[in-house]
Amino acid sequence: MPFQPHHPRHPSHRRISQKIGTRLTEYLSECESGEEVIVLSVNAGYRAKTRLANLGVVPGVKITKTKNALFKGPIEIKVRGSSLVLGRGLASRIIVSRNNSCT
Repeated sequence: MPFQPHHPRHPSHRRISQKIGTRLTEYLSECESGEEVIVLSVNAGYRAKTRLANLGVVPGVKITKTKNALFKGPIEIKVRGSSLVLGRGLASRIIVSRNNSCT
């Protein structure tokens, strides 16, 4: 058998490793429905940050993702008792932290 120095990995290896390990920070669009997270920062322009701040989405606030629309549609979240619907593009700019700790 000839030597193959760069053997390609099976495509599912990456997905399996992501399911086993738990990241503590991620984008809001990547969270599961029903998960409670804390906002760390918003990677967006001035107008988007101002809009989110007016809606109550600021660093340090707890958010609960209530619904995740099919086919990459909008995301429904609950912030300080109010329900909001954000587009997936804007939700993908919000960096959040999970409440899980490494134990």
